[in-house]
Parts: sequence; structure tokens; C-alpha cells
Amino acid sequence: MAGTLLLYLVLLGCSERTRGTRTGTGAWLGGGPPDELPHMLNREAPFRYPAALFRRRTQGIVLLRLFVDSGGTVVADSTTVTESSGEPLFDSAARAGAALLTFRPARRRGTPISVVLLFPVHFRHPEGPPLPGDSL
Repeated sequence: MAGTLLLYLVLLGCSERTRGTRTGTGAWLGGGPPDELPHMLNREAPFRYPAALFRRRTQGIVLLRLFVDSGGTVVADSTTVTESSGEPLFDSAARAGAALLTFRPARRRGTPISVVLLFPVHFRHPEGPPLPGDSL
């Protein structure tokens, strides 16, 4: 049950924030912004709530910087924590899950391109209060 709820909450959190996610930092890879942003293809979010933090009802948000190549693969070695949750276990779980993400790649004029994007991972406990910025 916890896994299913977490999946729902992570997907909801990621989809809400990802729509407004900035790709790159203004220095676009290959000469300009994409016409289409990358789209996550995973049927289930690969992020696992650390059991010890779940038992304590600890919550957090980790903001990752991902490099998604033109094939839609996250280059795991390039993934960094841009904003820590304050809990090392959440940060580690977010980085581990990011390596399992797959995307439909970003496109510019119909051609798949590589992009850098910011990707939030929300760890929400079902009995916890709303996290800052939540719209639930």
C-alpha cells in the first residue's frame, strides 16, 4: 500500500512541478531551446521511500539536475542534487531512482536533442502535513 501511495504522490508531484521545470540554464545544448520538453515514460516512478524515514513520517523534496541524452536516457554520472531535502537518505534514494528514469527525448524541429533539466522528487508521507509548495 505504501508503495502504491508513494508512486501516486511521486508521479503527481513530479508531473506538477515538471511542467514548469526549466531545461538548461539559458545556455542551450546545440543552439536553442527545445520545441518539445522530455516526457517521462516510466509506468512506475523508480523512487523508493526509505523505510526508516517512512516509519518516522519524515517528508522531503529533492531537486535533481539531470542530463537526458537524445535517446531519452538519463546519464547517471551527471545527476546531481541541486537542492537537498536535508535528509541524506532521501537524497540518495532520489539519485538512485533517477538512474532508472527513461524519457521520450526533448525535440527541436522534430530532431531528438539532449537537455539538462531540473527534476523534483517529492517524498510525501500519507499522514504528513503538506510540503511547502504543495497544491494537494
